[in-house]
Amino acid sequence: MKAILFREIKSFFGSPIGYLVIAIFLLLNGLFLWVFEGEYNILNSGFADMSPFFTLSPWILIFLIPAVTMRSFSDEKKQGTLELLLTKPLSLWQIVNGKFLGAMLLIVIALLPTLLYIYVLSGLEMPQSHIDLGSITGSYFGLLFLIAAYSAIGIFTSTLSENQIVAFILSVFLCFFFYFAFGSMAIYLPSAEDFISSLGMDSHFKSMSRGVLDTRDILYFVSVTIVFLSFTVFKLKSLKA
Repeated sequence: MKAILFREIKSFFGSPIGYLVIAIFLLLNGLFLWVFEGEYNILNSGFADMSPFFTLSPWILIFLIPAVTMRSFSDEKKQGTLELLLTKPLSLWQIVNGKFLGAMLLIVIALLPTLLYIYVLSGLEMPQSHIDLGSITGSYFGLLFLIAAYSAIGIFTSTLSENQIVAFILSVFLCFFFYFAFGSMAIYLPSAEDFISSLGMDSHFKSMSRGVLDTRDILYFVSVTIVFLSFTVFKLKSLKA
């Protein structure tokens, strides 16, 4: 598995992909949070609050993570190297986990520089200058679990087609559906609103953003991640057969 992981990281940073992903993530967040006028601008809000960042990031990652994962198995299929990969003395789970952890690690590296936002906010003189570190810590943990779920979905969709654009579109759709759709559907079914909302990532991420790490929220993200990684393994088994 380590060999696959290092291979993925080397592939990301051996081409412009890794640097481009990190640059785009930081640039978009930086522009919306500090430059562009609007509801996400922290300076205009008058509060030393990281919530605009945690509101914006899931939407940026909906497009960014599929762009990272779309090549995971699609490229292997297109180049004809998937068969060679499957014959290596590695289990399918080791191959899938190596690809998954490689994609996750790249996004986590992109996330690390945003910790500077906390330092910047602590130095700003604002009417409400107290920073809620508990909420920020919970939100970062929530973001890590969200990245894991998005990455698992992206890895799975990359097995469905050798066309990377198709894999990207499918991944964006599924990530968007699991993050946004259930909350929207719940509005039209008031009698089951809480249950339907709980099926989506949005409600669990927002729950963790309050600084409370509920085991139900953690189990939800872990379950979604494992389910889609399992789908990936089953798909590879069918390709291997």
